[in-house]
Amino acid sequence: MDVSLTVWGLTIAGLCALIAVDFFIGGRKPHEVSLKEAGIWTTVWIVLAALFGFGLLLTGNSQASGEFFAGFVTEKSLSVDNLFVFVLIMAKFAVPTVYQQRVLLVGVLIALVLRAGFIAVGAAMISAFSWVFFLFGAFLIWTAWKLIQEARGGGEEEEYEENRLLKTIERRFPSTDQYHGTKLFVVENGKRLMTPMLIVMLAIGSTDVLFALDSIPAIFGLTQDPYIVFTANAFALMGLRQLYFLIGGLLKKLVHLSYGLSVILGFIGVKLVLHALHETGVHVPEISIPVSLGVICAVLVVTTITSLYASRKAEREVSG
Repeated sequence: MDVSLTVWGLTIAGLCALIAVDFFIGGRKPHEVSLKEAGIWTTVWIVLAALFGFGLLLTGNSQASGEFFAGFVTEKSLSVDNLFVFVLIMAKFAVPTVYQQRVLLVGVLIALVLRAGFIAVGAAMISAFSWVFFLFGAFLIWTAWKLIQEARGGGEEEEYEENRLLKTIERRFPSTDQYHGTKLFVVENGKRLMTPMLIVMLAIGSTDVLFALDSIPAIFGLTQDPYIVFTANAFALMGLRQLYFLIGGLLKKLVHLSYGLSVILGFIGVKLVLHALHETGVHVPEISIPVSLGVICAVLVVTTITSLYASRKAEREVSG
């Protein structure tokens, strides 16, 4: 898909406008998010993503539309896994409920900016070196296997550990242990100190980058168009904040999520390897976007159904 700088600029401006509307309507004043509010805004972002995808279809680019929907669903499903870690981060820093929405909004924006850099690097590597498809494919298959191993050895309560970047920032910049509303810095005894609010925002944003190490190659397995990769990531991430409040209580019931994500990553990894072989002249079948979208959606539906069934069965065994 040939996208001009003008279209890029308009797209980014449009996303910024949507984010601003989201902030001024729902996130400007710190408050505890209700399930109704979270449900409304989750629906809004999904509808906006659907309109964007159908807009691509109406412009006559059915392939780009299919790639966008496949990428959006993949990123959305992988981002649900991020929510487990976000819950741990919120608990680690004891973030008051009324401030969690602001933390997630800024944290997700930081993540989106960092992911844009990842996407630019990935696109440059793919355009310059065709063997990168082999590398991405092998990495996704390895990640899928690792997820299965972790799921099979699960049951242990995870603990959040700060990454090196965050530890370095905390060592070099003095901070306070007390929250001061939504302020990022305060002055105490003549010293400028970081508040936990800024630290936890950086924790959300920088931790998401670690998840991008598998999600970015995954979406490049569905499309090599940087514009589609970026917009799919943007719409998936911007709805993540509301999804956190909407399904936060259901996360523990998605006991088979890791298995589902491993199947999706493994499938896309195989798709990438087949595409790489095809690019080198080897006659192998390639997996189309409609098939990819169908497989991804089917895996998510089956995973959700089996997870809820297993959770209810476990609850009945405990109570009875």
